[in-house]
Amino acid sequence: MTQNYYPLQDLLFRLGEPFRDLPALGRSALLALTAALLPLTEESILDFTLQDALRLMEDLPRHNSSQYINQESLTGDYFHAARRSLEDPFVYIVLSDTGSPASKLISLVTRRRYNHVSLAFDESLATMISYNGGGQSAKPGLNQERLFDLRQKETSSVAVYRLASSRRQKEAILSRVEKINREGSSYNLSGLITKKSSLPNIMFCSQFVYSMLNEAGLNYFYKESTKVHPMDFLELDAKNTLSFLCAYLIDKKPGLNQTAYV
Repeated sequence: MTQNYYPLQDLLFRLGEPFRDLPALGRSALLALTAALLPLTEESILDFTLQDALRLMEDLPRHNSSQYINQESLTGDYFHAARRSLEDPFVYIVLSDTGSPASKLISLVTRRRYNHVSLAFDESLATMISYNGGGQSAKPGLNQERLFDLRQKETSSVAVYRLASSRRQKEAILSRVEKINREGSSYNLSGLITKKSSLPNIMFCSQFVYSMLNEAGLNYFYKESTKVHPMDFLELDAKNTLSFLCAYLIDKKPGLNQTAYV
């Protein structure tokens, strides 16, 4: 057992004042998530450390699950690149194991390898987007992503799949993305627990990707968008609609480049 590990049922008590200072939404979300994880065995949550809990709680005040806080995060250059990709006869679904504290918690609940999903219009993934927690210069909600952004641990794995799509279907997705970008968005952190969204553009990653596929008539399984998990895109693909393209191992160590294998 690592020195920094505590069973989840003890975390809230050990955190003390920092927890009590959080906004009510953050407190209720973390309490609900902790309660959901209590039945797990101690061995199954060894990877979730006190540092992970602190990082997650420090980030909670940046989130808002009841109003839009991210607006026009996607630039004109992004949409120009996306339009250039409309002739590509596929959309790309990117599954990743990021290693962030939030993704660790999601993995504990889903018991699945991949805990984040993104969508791209081109094979090089230059147009990759998803809903995420943002970063130093981006607010939680709809944001552009790069492969190297998807790792927050020593080595993260990424799997890329493609889904046949017509130009008209890709245009439908892009039009919806433009609308979200213009109106605003926010990451649906509380929805991970409640399975609800208070506004149309408040989503989490798998909810967003499923909604975009549904917008274009490309959804190949049927589920409430707020109940879709990242691995559902593989595990519910009963007719093998997706085709595997490649996978990446992204190493965090300095001087090592991302490596791809097919």
